Amino acid sequence: MRHGKVKASLSPGTTPGPASGRRILVVGGGYVGMYTALHLQRRLKPELGRGEVEIVVVTPDPYMTYQPFLPEAAAGSISPRHVVVPLRRVLHQCRVVIGEASAINHAKRTATLDTLSTEEEGTGAVTISYDQLVLAPGSVSRTLPVPGLADHGIGFKTVEEAIGLRNHVIEQMDIASSTRDPAVRDAALTFVFVGGGYAGVEALGELEDMARYAARYYHNIRPEDMKWILVEATDRILPEVGAEMGEYAVRELRRRNIDVRLHTRLESCENRVAVLDDGARFPTRTVVWTAGVKPHPVLAASDLPLDKRGRLTCTTRLSVDGVTHAWSAGDAAAVPDATAEEPGTLCAPNAQHAVRQAKVLAENIVATLRDTPLKEYAHSYAGSVASLGLHKGVAHVYGRKLKGYPAWFMHRVYHLSRVPTFNRKARVLAEWTLSGLFKREIVSLGSLEHPRAEFELAAGGHGGHPPRNPNGSS
Repeated sequence: MRHGKVKASLSPGTTPGPASGRRILVVGGGYVGMYTALHLQRRLKPELGRGEVEIVVVTPDPYMTYQPFLPEAAAGSISPRHVVVPLRRVLHQCRVVIGEASAINHAKRTATLDTLSTEEEGTGAVTISYDQLVLAPGSVSRTLPVPGLADHGIGFKTVEEAIGLRNHVIEQMDIASSTRDPAVRDAALTFVFVGGGYAGVEALGELEDMARYAARYYHNIRPEDMKWILVEATDRILPEVGAEMGEYAVRELRRRNIDVRLHTRLESCENRVAVLDDGARFPTRTVVWTAGVKPHPVLAASDLPLDKRGRLTCTTRLSVDGVTHAWSAGDAAAVPDATAEEPGTLCAPNAQHAVRQAKVLAENIVATLRDTPLKEYAHSYAGSVASLGLHKGVAHVYGRKLKGYPAWFMHRVYHLSRVPTFNRKARVLAEWTLSGLFKREIVSLGSLEHPRAEFELAAGGHGGHPPRNPNGSS
């Protein structure tokens, strides 16, 4: 579990619900968790004011990350703190607990939580009772048993990973600029991205754009010296934007001398050499893994029904199928698509559905508490937008296909309208405006990942600066 600075206010043992016996437990603070709790606190305001209902949100971080902005945060277009939304500020009528659910026993209406305070005190897990459960822990990175991946791979799912990758890329350019060894220089300037979905393509596009710009400030590095490689196992990238726009994205990336390899897999990255199944070998210090996600492990640690992919089996009302008082949406849920022509089609696990599902989910919980009819979730997919770097993008929205600057502009407008809270919208818009007037920031703050390293050396009686680790970070 990732640690924050806020301690949970739960003690070991079973924590009873409010006097009325109506506690809503929301597991997860992502799209579904935050928006569901936000809608609940608005609709249940009278009950919350009288203490009849309690909303408890359990989340590993005290903030919600707006993931579509991670590539721009990595490229320096947006400040990292503007990519996240503080949950305690937004969910001011909810009880936010920093921790993770390790097990769910819905038959007994209890959840087992590991919190910061239980770790600190060594007192064991907390068992909390509930009456309504919203299980929305999201997903985790799906990795494969690739030799060397655990040692050298870099993920791209959290804001910490995005900023760490930005620092890493700039530090590789510093290494390449200062070394006299051609092999070290070549490996430092080779960047391999595995996965041709949104995360991989947008991260590569933004970072290549940033590195190309940064190269002008290095006396011995040219953009042509860098190798950017995208590895995708299927026959196309960005499947969400359609085949035609996906093919355009490949052409656009290749026009920028990015090596896009379709029908290709990463076989190994041991000894800092990326080995592909087409026989290619690339000495590299950077392997970014964005090849999909899988359901959160807590789903398997529950007594709720799962589908063959490990997601909760849900109804169109967003209740867990065959179970009462349990709800889910987003990445963790297999929700039937009521608008699809083919029976058995499920809603895509993306932000567009998650945000809309959260609203219906909250309304149905309120309806259950007030004994009124439930609603069904039905939303026709509007389309997708993707950025390929500054002023470059692809989009397929409401049947219209856009590329280049119009698609990039639509990408920004759409996500600006979707990022939570007016505060964040204003700050992101201000940063975009300023970045259009001034030069791009190319500063690496890799030492932030180990802020005590300098002091530890000083306190231990050693002089000089802390050595850099093999990844190139401080």
